[in-house]
Amino acid sequence: MAKSKKGRKLIIFGIIALMLVALTLAAVFRKKDDAVSVQTEKVKRRDLTELVVANGRIQPVVQVVISPEVAGEIVALPVREGDKVKKGDLLVQIKPDNYKASRNSAEASFKSSQAGQTLAMAELERASAEYFRNQELFKNKLVSDSIMMEFKTAYEVAKLRYTNSLHAAAQAGFSLDKANDDLSKTTIQSPIDGTISRLKSQLGERVLGTSFNMGTEIMTVADLSQMEARVDIGEMDVILIEPGQRARLEVDAFKDKKFTGTVTEIANSSRGASASAALSGGGGGQSQEATKFEVRIRISEKEGFRPGMSINAEIETRYRTNVLTVPIAAITTRAPKSPNMGTNSPASTNSASDTNVVASASSSSNTNNGPSDKKSKEGVKPVEVVFVVENDKVKQVPVKIGVSDAESYEVIEGLEEGMEIVTGNYKAVNKELEDGKKITKTRGKLGEMEKK
Repeated sequence: MAKSKKGRKLIIFGIIALMLVALTLAAVFRKKDDAVSVQTEKVKRRDLTELVVANGRIQPVVQVVISPEVAGEIVALPVREGDKVKKGDLLVQIKPDNYKASRNSAEASFKSSQAGQTLAMAELERASAEYFRNQELFKNKLVSDSIMMEFKTAYEVAKLRYTNSLHAAAQAGFSLDKANDDLSKTTIQSPIDGTISRLKSQLGERVLGTSFNMGTEIMTVADLSQMEARVDIGEMDVILIEPGQRARLEVDAFKDKKFTGTVTEIANSSRGASASAALSGGGGGQSQEATKFEVRIRISEKEGFRPGMSINAEIETRYRTNVLTVPIAAITTRAPKSPNMGTNSPASTNSASDTNVVASASSSSNTNNGPSDKKSKEGVKPVEVVFVVENDKVKQVPVKIGVSDAESYEVIEGLEEGMEIVTGNYKAVNKELEDGKKITKTRGKLGEMEKK
């Protein structure tokens, strides 16, 4: 009886296992036969303008930070933040009493050294006359050797004293010049025509001169008639930037206005690269993300800009006219299946070589389809591909892409004008479609992305 029950259980479990296998196989085959719903569009020609997008701040083209060269108390501060000033206007007066006293002391020392120089010159003239007069007497043997030696020594000493008086007078003159210079630095005048854009000190405050480290920053004078955008560009995009390129600008404070500008200056060294490298231990990702180069864009329009306003810039870098283009949403990456992938592509007979194409992704390529630069588990680098529609199926075709704008990529190799390609949805293009996969065309917005 026990054996029959055990046999019955084995039969039941066997039937259940067979049913599960059958259901799994049915689901797999049904999944293979299921058509994927996609949107399509034909390859066409158009003009492309590649843009590099960056954020930054508005700053004056010319601005001067006012820091005193001497220390002391501020006894006059006739300007306020926002005041307009002319070149030569008084900005700050530092208490000059100590510097006047130093100047007077240096002047007295200079006059004393001049008097000493006059006295030394008179003594030299007297010693010189006595020496040469006694030299004639010595030749006639009317003066002894010892007396002649005394007059000669007195003459040499007088010459040395006169030379010393010249150096002392020069040194006192230099000290007087420095004292006068220090006294003049207690009065600070505006170096340019402009506006007091920032005032950091107050009347009665004691300030340090630039001889004490950086000194005290009292104020900033800026010429607000000429403004520029200072934006940070990543190292992958900065090589595309050149002086003279045009830029479209959007300022957060002026939402309904668009501005234009021209690139005027590109930094030669990055900002913050060494610090980020230290934080990342010389590694890759973190240091790379922090490597930025400052680019300056002169703003063409005159507006009520203020220093520090946020700005978004789109710099026009490269142009292409009448080139084959596909929507950004149509490009994805796949690992090559075999060395002759794409030999049956309707694009051209040489499309087999497309498997070796390395993506030349443009500055905005990171907006599309995930990490195209990561290697597969087998160590094979993925390539950019497009799915071409052939009847009710798709064919995976490798492509070589060029520049891009906000909507489309330039296609250099792999496609021909008029070909029908899959442009959406996002899940279909990036995950579901494979070479030879069945599709059904649906109506939908071009490039519609259903990220699920």
